[in-house]
Parts: sequence; C-alpha cells; structure tokens
Amino acid sequence: MTAVHAVHDDARTREVRALTDLALTEVGVAVGGVHSTHRSISDRVFRGVRAVTGRAVEPIKTVHDAITDGVYTVIRTGADTAAAVGGSVADLPLASPPSHTKAGATVIAAVTGLIGDDLAERRSVLAEGGVTFRVDGAPVAFGRDEVAAAYPEATGKLIVFVHGLMETEHAFALGEGPHYGPLFAELGHTPVYVRYNSGRHISVNGRALDLALDRLVRDWPVPVDQVVLVGHSMGGLVARSAVHHADLAGRSWVRAVTATASLGTPHLGAPLESLAHYASAALATFRETSAFGTLLRRRSAGIRDLRGGSIVDADWEGRDRDELGAAIAEEVPLLPGADHYFVSACVARSGRNPIGWIVGDGLVLRPSASGVNRARRIGFDRANGVHLPRAHHFSLLAHEDVAIALIDWVG
Repeated sequence: MTAVHAVHDDARTREVRALTDLALTEVGVAVGGVHSTHRSISDRVFRGVRAVTGRAVEPIKTVHDAITDGVYTVIRTGADTAAAVGGSVADLPLASPPSHTKAGATVIAAVTGLIGDDLAERRSVLAEGGVTFRVDGAPVAFGRDEVAAAYPEATGKLIVFVHGLMETEHAFALGEGPHYGPLFAELGHTPVYVRYNSGRHISVNGRALDLALDRLVRDWPVPVDQVVLVGHSMGGLVARSAVHHADLAGRSWVRAVTATASLGTPHLGAPLESLAHYASAALATFRETSAFGTLLRRRSAGIRDLRGGSIVDADWEGRDRDELGAAIAEEVPLLPGADHYFVSACVARSGRNPIGWIVGDGLVLRPSASGVNRARRIGFDRANGVHLPRAHHFSLLAHEDVAIALIDWVG
C-alpha cells in the first residue's frame, strides 16, 4: 500500500466513523426531544382528567409515566451505545474519503451548514480543514510545487468561486449549464473553487478565506495580476468579509482584486432566518413545544449571521444570540478600487407581482440581494446589477443570463 493510499484510507475511515457517530447521536437527541414533548402533552392531559376525576387518575399516570420513560430511555441508550460502537468500528469500502466525493461532500456540507460551529468546537473530523481550495473534490496542498501540480494550466487571472450555505464547490456544476468555471477558463482565467464549513460565523470564514487566498497567491506558479471573486448566496458575504479583512491587514493579494460578483446574496439579511429566530423564541415558551424551540435554536452561527447579513466579528461577539430585536450588522464598505456587481432573482414573472415581494427568489428578497432598502445601503452602483424574473435561488448557479452578465463584467 502506498503512502497516498494509506492517507486516503485513514481519512476515509475517520470520516465514515464520524458520520456514523453523528447520525446515531442525533437519533438519540431526537428521541430525547420526542420524549420531552410526549411527557409535556401527557402531563397536561392528566391534569385535565384529574380536575374531573380527582386523585383516582394518579395510578394510571404513574404507570403511564413509568412505561413512557422506560421506553424512551431504552431507545436513547441504545442509540448512544450504537453511536459509541459505530464511531469506533464503522467503515465502508470507498475508494476515496466521503469528503472527496460529490455525494459524500454534499452530505457533510448539509450537516456542517446546520451545526458546523458545534462540530468545529468538538474538533470533529467533519469540520476539519477550515477553508480549502478543491480540484476534483480533493483539497489542494499549499506549496509552489503542489499548487503548480493542482493547476497545470495556471494563468495570472484567477476567478474564485465561493459557494453558499450547505453547499460545496460542486454546486457550481449543477444542471446543464452554462457552468461559469469552464466558461471563464476558455477566456483565459483560472477557476479556483473554495470549500468551507458554512456553519461557522461568516466573519470567521471570511478571515480564513483571506489567509488562504494570501497563501495561494504567494504559491501561484505565475504572477497574479487579476483576482475576481464570485459568491453565491452566503458565499457573497464570505467574499465581502475576506476582502474586508485583507484590506484592513494590507494583504498584497487584495490589491489584485478587480471585481466581485454576488449571486443572490442576502446582503441585508434573509427573511427565513428572521422567521426562525422569532419562531424558536415562541416555541420555547411552552413545554409542549419547547423541544421544537430547542431544535430551532441549534441552528448554526453561519445561519444566524444571515439574519442581518453580518460579516464582521463585532456583530456577534459578546451578544446573546437568542436575544429578540433587530439584527445587528455593521455597515462595511465595499472594497475600494474594485468593481462590484450583483444578481437578484424573483420567482414571479413581473416585479409588480406581490408574490415576488414576499418570496423573492425563494430565499432572498430583491432589496437584500441588491444591497439597498429604506434603512441600509451597501454601496452597489444600480447599473452594476442584473435582475432575473422567473428564476429561483439555485438557478443562479448555472444561468445563461448570469453567464452573459459575468462575461460582460469580468471577461
């Protein structure tokens, strides 16, 4: 067995065991939530019956509670035991680690998007790597020789693609196309695909992307004279955060940034996260629904940052993340000296359709994607935007009109 195969086998085994342990552990957590909800509802029912029958119902309640608690305890203990065993011995005969495959990476991305901050704190193998650059699913090692081998046709023009929440770099290859990376490769750019743990704070990922790009540009086999950043959804916020950190730190790579483009990015926040924020507080108020409130409050730091489009640490440091009230998002200017473009979309045919005002592209509203509403203005030039009717959030990943706009802006 070669050293490369040994490393792959070790990574595969660790990832399979981590996924097995997480899946079974989450079953136990879910059982605990169902147990709590069951008991809360049954307690309320028995209180109502007791008001009519008096203490005669007590023996029945005692037997019911004993059986209920016993059954749920057995199931949860079994799940925890299976998690401990599976996390130690599970394996699959895969040729590559799950994170190197499209299907495996998609599963891991969904998990980390939901609870990636918690996994990072637990030092789970599923959250290892931070921000990485990927070629055919595999991470690119730093070093001039390693980077040259990963990008044998490197040019001095980099176009960096940053995926969104619960996505991977494979998202930019969805559908029939046109796919932006190959398109720009034909125009003389080198596509660079980023992968990151979208459950971490956007500002944390932005800082990590800044450092990673700084190292990549230093190791690039030819001089870099142009960097373009294209972010989908949350990826646009991560890209803004990265250039902000780089600009403050005086990194050399950011001076090569000539343009950024955000595709369906919630610069002013996402309504679904606001809904989840208030819904979790309401559900936590009552015992019967508290388990659902707890579940909603488990959503990751990355998801929570979408409430206001937060891209700096000051938006969340020292704050109670469950506190009700308006989202806090520091106004961060766009990178000076570069052109900044945006794409918004709407599922409705006409901008006058009220459905479009409420739903937007399904996840992001047009004012947020364009960075302007009555209270806030990010700083985009209105002429630097494109709006797509009858398009949804994920169609922006491979859309002919987006491709035409990107070529017009950058190519």
